[in-house]
Amino acid sequence: MRLKVIIPVVLLSISAGVLAFNKLGHTDDPPGRYEVIMNLVGQMLKEGHYQPKAIDDKFSTEVFNKYLRSLDTEKKFFLKSDVEKLLPLSTHIDDELKGAPIDCFRSINALIKQRVAEAAAIYPEILAQPFDFTVDEKVTLDPDKIDYPADEKARREAWRKVLKYRTLEKLTDLQEMREKDKGKDSVKAKTDTELEAEARVKVKQLYDRYFDRLKTRQNDNDRFNLYVNAITTTMDPHTDYFPPDEKRAFEEQMAGKFFGIGAQLKEEGDKIRVVSIVTGSPSWKQGQLKANDVIQKVAQGNAEPVDITGYPVEDAVKLIRGKKGTPVKLTVKSADGTVKDITIVRDEIVTEETFAKSAIINGQHKIGYIYLPEFYADFNDRNGARSADDVAKEVAKLKAEKVEGIILDLRFNGGGSLQDVVQMAGLFIPEGPVVQVRSRGGDAVVLRDRDKNVQYDGPLAIMVNEYSASASEIMAAAMQDYKRAVIIGSTQTFGKGTVQRLFNLDDFYPVKDGGSLGALKLTQQKFYRANGGSTQLKGVAADIVLPDPYYEIAERKDSDALAWDEIPRASFAAWYNPVNAESLKRNSEKRMAASPAFKLLNENLSTLKKLEKQETYSLNLQTYKSEQKSNTAALKKYDAVNDKVKELNIINIKSDMEKFGGDSSKIARNKDWLKVRTKDIYLDEAVNVMNDLIVQSLPKMQRKNQ
Repeated sequence: MRLKVIIPVVLLSISAGVLAFNKLGHTDDPPGRYEVIMNLVGQMLKEGHYQPKAIDDKFSTEVFNKYLRSLDTEKKFFLKSDVEKLLPLSTHIDDELKGAPIDCFRSINALIKQRVAEAAAIYPEILAQPFDFTVDEKVTLDPDKIDYPADEKARREAWRKVLKYRTLEKLTDLQEMREKDKGKDSVKAKTDTELEAEARVKVKQLYDRYFDRLKTRQNDNDRFNLYVNAITTTMDPHTDYFPPDEKRAFEEQMAGKFFGIGAQLKEEGDKIRVVSIVTGSPSWKQGQLKANDVIQKVAQGNAEPVDITGYPVEDAVKLIRGKKGTPVKLTVKSADGTVKDITIVRDEIVTEETFAKSAIINGQHKIGYIYLPEFYADFNDRNGARSADDVAKEVAKLKAEKVEGIILDLRFNGGGSLQDVVQMAGLFIPEGPVVQVRSRGGDAVVLRDRDKNVQYDGPLAIMVNEYSASASEIMAAAMQDYKRAVIIGSTQTFGKGTVQRLFNLDDFYPVKDGGSLGALKLTQQKFYRANGGSTQLKGVAADIVLPDPYYEIAERKDSDALAWDEIPRASFAAWYNPVNAESLKRNSEKRMAASPAFKLLNENLSTLKKLEKQETYSLNLQTYKSEQKSNTAALKKYDAVNDKVKELNIINIKSDMEKFGGDSSKIARNKDWLKVRTKDIYLDEAVNVMNDLIVQSLPKMQRKNQ
């Protein structure tokens, strides 16, 4: 849910290399890395944030509570007395941001390490004894519905119930497998007692890996990063602190490329296994790394290797990726059991799944379909991929195929480059304002399309859902304001109406040892629609509302989100052939009311939302099975919705197929991409709406061309 803007707006008055550290308990020693980051972040929030909250005791208390939740999400580590003991430090964080010793972080950090070590001794003891699943008792899993344990006895009881529930889940799975294997001579049926013991072993393995990560993979730096982010996200949800490796990952995601070895990995128990090798990548050229190999260790060149057993795949990837042209040495165990060291030189890997892609949907009318996962832009490479340029190319290909309408799919598109969304909107409208951007204390600046040419003037629909955010909302809002397109999807989009800029902290305080302080993604501006309303909180309301299974994730759910407001409307003229959304809406509502698929979907969504509100879960085997039987039936009904949807005839453009050549992995991924969209109830209705829009638009288009 991000938006990066290429506008020279530096609002900070911090001089590079100069910090105003207060002498609140400090000695004359130079500040440590943590103190430098805290002081920089404090000044940048105060001086550069679009709408800064007062950094005072109230702010500190909110950060304090948020940080405790991030360290102990299930309330199974800290005791209630711990929170009470730490409470005097809850109003200290504002002082720490101004140069005081970071006592709050250090105290919490020391305590969480102690409590994690204690819990690590509790779970094996509990799982060493059988559970009695005939007892009628319940467990509450929602941390918002429970308090921290009152004492050590209460904490142990909380762990017992959670572990019993996890074992109950595994036990019922094993019992189902036993039922499926019944009658097979090759399989000896196990007793319930044996299955219960096996279930506890499986749960212990799961928690062994969990605690191994907490104790050995999450260090002081990781917990400090969480601390700083508790501070930044209290200012607003989209102001983030990025440690160096996360900053690199963010920039890679925006650019759609990274420097690595070109191997797709997956987490398999405590192992990292190679799934496939990207054709043409460094691994493919080197030739020794194969699918199904297990990567045991990773070394940077000739440095000491790091054992990645038990690593989550994202942490393993961080070690394997790096600078272009640098070697990484992998210790690999092959499928035949042999272990060898493989050195691979990193190079650029382009993640094609990030980029715009189009297809043709044949039916009542020939419709073009463009999928855009994000508004990507390579800010570090003038010749790098840009989403606006790529969508223009897809539009050109679809026009060459003589499509009668185009659907732009922005579902799950979290945003990206502001410059690209302005340019992209210009493909569909003549010269005019696309979005208004206001900086702290300043007047709104109108960002406009200055090209009077329109690349595509035919019927246009934009698909959104509650995950469509930021740049996606600008695009949808502009097309809606101009009455250029019909918006199809959720009741409203995500509601992120703010603009962030990435600042390297090293630019303000260079680190002498060559290390890095990371970066701050700072909210500096707010954007507004051409009609003057902000998309902040309210998002964009769809013209055609489809039943949405996604909820409880939007900006309005975050208490730290900035408020909605509006500014004067920019001057613009509506599209010459304005979309009659009301007519399209009436037709769509009639279709959905008569559709067995949508009727079943609405029933299932109602059931699923009731399940989401369940607060307690039974630890009695028979009661649990009864509840699960009901839940499973509801989920199966949800899965059956697509069976009632007619298959769309969606195909690739011929020139795109030619680009795949003989690359079997690309062909397979493309086949899967098409298959998902063939039985998509939302895309199916979008096609129906587009068919109506084509008919609606035809008279005026014919008159225009005469």
